[in-house]
Amino acid sequence: MSAPHNPWHGRIEQAAQAVWPGLALQWLPSIDSTNTELMRRAALGQSAPALLVADAQTAGRGRLGRRWQSQPGQALTFSLGLPLAPQDWSGLSLVVGMAVVSALQAWARAQGVAASAGRLGLKWPNDVWWIDGAGHMRKMAGILIETASAPQAVAALPVAAASPASPLRQMRYAVIGIGLNLLPQALPEQAGDAAARLHDLGAARVGMASVAEWAGVAPDAGAVLHLLAPAVLSAVRQFEAEGFAAFQPAFAAWDVLAGLPVVLSDGRQGEGLGVDAQGQLLLALGGQVVHIHSGEVSVRPLAQSQPSGLQQEGSGYPCCAS
Repeated sequence: MSAPHNPWHGRIEQAAQAVWPGLALQWLPSIDSTNTELMRRAALGQSAPALLVADAQTAGRGRLGRRWQSQPGQALTFSLGLPLAPQDWSGLSLVVGMAVVSALQAWARAQGVAASAGRLGLKWPNDVWWIDGAGHMRKMAGILIETASAPQAVAALPVAAASPASPLRQMRYAVIGIGLNLLPQALPEQAGDAAARLHDLGAARVGMASVAEWAGVAPDAGAVLHLLAPAVLSAVRQFEAEGFAAFQPAFAAWDVLAGLPVVLSDGRQGEGLGVDAQGQLLLALGGQVVHIHSGEVSVRPLAQSQPSGLQQEGSGYPCCAS
């Protein structure tokens, strides 16, 4: 473990270890990508629980190969490396997103601030959006989850933190990257080809939001992570034991695509109907209900169709995931 880089280091590590004993925190000034680094370590057989944070990332990665960069102080970017053996991995990104929203709301209450008009929501499969008082939908955070083989993962866990999973389940090392915009910032130079493809299909271009805009105060990265890390760890623990079905009812309250006309990156258009017990997106397409797996396509609200006063704005993608 590196020497503490942030004054919150000790408190964050203690709070995280209360949920996941043995987890080590490392906070760096800069790195190419926290997800990439933990995946590199996993390839070398390092599969102990870890929380890797960086003030800046020079080659961050998002879903579907999108690339982005973050500057010091503008975003909270980190990755959790955890040996896991859930019965079904489906829906994990949704569970992490729910934990992020809950932690942000807890942080706002702890700061004694009343978040501005609008609400936070979750855009399937891996984004946190802020719908402001004017109905503009903007992206505040993104999540990227990768897994690697973990032959030594069980040995790395203390006995008290042993997985509740059955021995028949496959243990893998999950790397959960989260990128959260703290302050308003310029759009990244490279938004990725997927953005252009969706725009060509008539999808809304979604701009960025930040915690500062939502809460009305500039957040301290350490204070946010102090609540965010244990919240995510607790949610992942429950997910490993119970799967996404335990979270499905609560997700519905934060689902920003439900009831909206949407367009998929393969050209299909339909209406969001929520998610199923496995976390798959449900769409009404051509008179049928279709189940969409997160690895298949990207999805965005239609730019020309904005029910309930919702509007989309902006272009490109914000800081997405680590």
